[in-house]
Amino acid sequence: MFIVSLTYTAPLSDVDALLTAHAAWLKQAYADGLFLASGRKVPRDGGVILARGERAAQEARLAQDPFAKGGVARYDIIEFAPSMVAPGLESLQRA
Repeated sequence: MFIVSLTYTAPLSDVDALLTAHAAWLKQAYADGLFLASGRKVPRDGGVILARGERAAQEARLAQDPFAKGGVARYDIIEFAPSMVAPGLESLQRA
């Protein structure tokens, strides 16, 4: 399992110009079963993605993000193995 932290490296106007394409990219990753949750950081200086799968697949997917291609975000990937989860989230322990 991964926590991906995006940090914007460009003005929000540059980020916003790529937002529609980024949202489409996110939707495809959800459809592919790779992403579990995502959203903006507060304050809005980046975003967070909760993902599953193999690290190489994550890195390849992130490289295709319009934010990465446009040079408006930096990505930090934290891998972890959930040992405890809330009821109903047991599948995350196998992610």
